[in-house]
Amino acid sequence: MDVVATQESQGKTEALDFQTDPSRYKHWRLSFDGPVATLTMDVAEDGGIRPGYKLKLNSYDLGVDIELHDALQRIRFEHPEIRSVVITSAKNRIFCSGANIYMLGLSSHAWKVNFCKFTNETRNGMEDSSAHSGLKFIAACNGTTAGGGYELALACDEIILIDDRSSAVSLPELPLLGVLPGTGGLTRITDKRKVRRDHADIFCTNQDGVRGQRAKDWRLVDEIVKPQQFSEHVKQRALKLAAQSDRPAGAKGISLTPLKRTVDAAGLHYEYVDVLFNREARTATFTVRAPQAFTEDTLEKALAAGASWWPLQMSRELDDAILTLRASELELGLWIFKTAGNPTAVLANDEFILKHQDNWFVREVLGMMRRTFARIDVTSRSIFAIVEPDSCFAGTLLELALAADRVYMRDTQESESAAALILSKMNFGPLPMVNHLSRLAARFYEDEAQLSSLRDRIETRLPAREALEAGLVTSAPDDLDWEDELRQAIESRAAQSPDALAGLEANLRFGPPESLETRVFGRLSAWQNWIFIRPNAVGTNGALKVYGTGAPVKFNWERV
Repeated sequence: MDVVATQESQGKTEALDFQTDPSRYKHWRLSFDGPVATLTMDVAEDGGIRPGYKLKLNSYDLGVDIELHDALQRIRFEHPEIRSVVITSAKNRIFCSGANIYMLGLSSHAWKVNFCKFTNETRNGMEDSSAHSGLKFIAACNGTTAGGGYELALACDEIILIDDRSSAVSLPELPLLGVLPGTGGLTRITDKRKVRRDHADIFCTNQDGVRGQRAKDWRLVDEIVKPQQFSEHVKQRALKLAAQSDRPAGAKGISLTPLKRTVDAAGLHYEYVDVLFNREARTATFTVRAPQAFTEDTLEKALAAGASWWPLQMSRELDDAILTLRASELELGLWIFKTAGNPTAVLANDEFILKHQDNWFVREVLGMMRRTFARIDVTSRSIFAIVEPDSCFAGTLLELALAADRVYMRDTQESESAAALILSKMNFGPLPMVNHLSRLAARFYEDEAQLSSLRDRIETRLPAREALEAGLVTSAPDDLDWEDELRQAIESRAAQSPDALAGLEANLRFGPPESLETRVFGRLSAWQNWIFIRPNAVGTNGALKVYGTGAPVKFNWERV
């Protein structure tokens, strides 16, 4: 049985699948011309992922974003010849009007938050590809660009706005809906585009937005172009950006074949990832498996393996599992990470990836791994890692433990089969968190003496007591205490307030320094979560609830 995620909304259980392909797109058209890909947004009004609303004016819901994410993956892996991407609209005088307001009004709080988080991660992924993969993005705003539509444009390297005397960019969430442009809007206009504070204040409180020369003067867009020259200008700009990229013109891409997965009452099952549910304990146990042997030891073999190459397949499976559980298993509040397989194979894969990361395919696989592990860091679930004698917490898979809130390691006296951690160079930078630090650097607050000591122990087996002394694990009970200590830790965690835990974990996972991404997710977790549940937004007479009805908004005017 193919896996289906479910989402509870208004008493109905609805199917949700994060996998798709271009043959099933309802809302996007993907075309290619030499080194330039064009993603054309043409949202089907009746194509919402759930019933009850129409996606008018190129507004979007989660289904639209799932297609966008898939299209970006196709460009990354199936079309290495593509060096720049133009995002534009097929609608007349409308680029994108943002997240569908009626969808937000109908949605549960959990649905809204998961939707915003996935949207952010997709846009962060565009910026990640721009920084690391040689893919550059242009927002060709050929009409009104509002709310989340402008936030999509903000994720691009350049924004070109048509100068037709009516098309504007805007973030109207506050005046129209009583909420905030919290999926990256506020953060990107300050951190990325460096819009002056007073200009940003006017911009975000004016529902009509800013157009023309003022939009350019205020740094809200990079260029304004008259309608007659717009298409040609965008084309030439895309070609100029493409010329700066090192993606290979003559390489053959690899096909992202569908994941093989099943679902049953016990959980989710893939080839390298298995997730078991314990609903009574409110836990989900992930087991991520390494291959038994390292076989793709040349670029030719890795390319031939394609989507089945272990680092890529494992990352895609883990990514799908994370997204599925986020959306469908809200009460499984503690995720437990385990590993299995051959540590030597993982270390060999790590060495191969780092040696060949200048190759376009290897670089894209590394990017997929980086983005997948970053999803763990920003997931609002408690995370424990459990290290046992048959575990494979080595190199890349050690990142699962380093991402955890706590690591429990069994201290057994049997030296040959004892549990061990093994560091590789992959743990020291190639897979950073969204604060741009390695998980080791974040763990030790960039203490160079500590990090240097750990570098000296790369590819050395670290049994429980050495791992504990090195600060890599939280606790290392012996065989006698193992079961009781683990049980008590799990039961205690599951019994605590999930709201308070989500806030605690987000604060502790991301200490200094801040980045655009941590500010986005911090604001999403704190501001938008709070504002989304306030009566001024979602009460009976709140702005989000009465939008479009003609009824007046009734605010509680107290500031607290």
